[in-house]
Amino acid sequence: MTENPYIKQFPDLMADKTVLYVHGFASSGQSGTVTRLRTVMPQARVIAPDLPINPHEAIALLHTICQQEKPDLIIGTSMGGMYAEQLRGFDRICINPALEIAETMRAHGMTGTQQFQNPRLDGVQEFYVDKALVKEYRDVSEQRFQGLTPEDEQRVIGLFGDKDDLVDTRGMFSEHYSRHTSFHGEHRMDDQSYMHSVVPVIRWIDDKQEHRQRPIIYICIETMMDAYQKPVSSVQKAVRLLIEHYEVFFVAPAAAYATTESWLTEHIGVPAWRHTIFTFRRDLLYGDYLIAKPNLKSQTSNLKENSLATLLEYGSDTFKTWEDIIEYFSRLGGQ
Repeated sequence: MTENPYIKQFPDLMADKTVLYVHGFASSGQSGTVTRLRTVMPQARVIAPDLPINPHEAIALLHTICQQEKPDLIIGTSMGGMYAEQLRGFDRICINPALEIAETMRAHGMTGTQQFQNPRLDGVQEFYVDKALVKEYRDVSEQRFQGLTPEDEQRVIGLFGDKDDLVDTRGMFSEHYSRHTSFHGEHRMDDQSYMHSVVPVIRWIDDKQEHRQRPIIYICIETMMDAYQKPVSSVQKAVRLLIEHYEVFFVAPAAAYATTESWLTEHIGVPAWRHTIFTFRRDLLYGDYLIAKPNLKSQTSNLKENSLATLLEYGSDTFKTWEDIIEYFSRLGGQ
């Protein structure tokens, strides 16, 4: 069997915790996303029920599961994201949530006889969607945002694929939730988009639940791009490795806000979301490591003498490339 080049195990991620996965329309608890969750978080207990076709029965089942299992995290995709949004009182990640599922069903031919995309425990392979069932989906979806409190608003994160041609509800979501961002991907996530976009968010939630403080690394934007504003060799690889053990922030001058945000969104993605700092006073950044490329000797001297973090001078003999920086932190082992 060929080893998956993207999927990686993190035994400590959500260890000894319960994660409830809520699948999308015509899917099941045996989907590829469930396999990813269980592979990446081998010490977590992942619950993934096959949802009833009737949406009222489905949301009732999910409320019962939540009452019984008290999940530490709920992850819902597509229709499952619509259901997950309504499960108040839990940390939730809503991925491409189909908040207007009835309209989505009509627009994309999801009526009539439908085939399940994944095997179900009851062995049923197909189901029928008529006008009455579409109305029931509309009734349940219109319960979205009801009973939302300021506290619960902070427990939900929305992730929206920038190439999703099936569902577009970020505007609606953003009217009620402040924590949302885009990721590089389509409506159905693949291994790469899952690892680069969902796993970092799970890690942030796990850290917050555990009050875990990771060592802080600041990466200055000029160390990440070449003269043509393209990512320098191995910088994206380095970011993916560093966020496994460190709290990583990206630093840029305040005057470069728009271009920096755009560049980080394109080339770094979700790990840069809410992790970007705009300042001219890098010496005041309080943390463990600062990766910078001072343009002048005076700037280097100032950072070495006054920085509140250990300076790693990118481009120097010691840290000539990002591979050198990767090696340095691999030897530290997360310290």
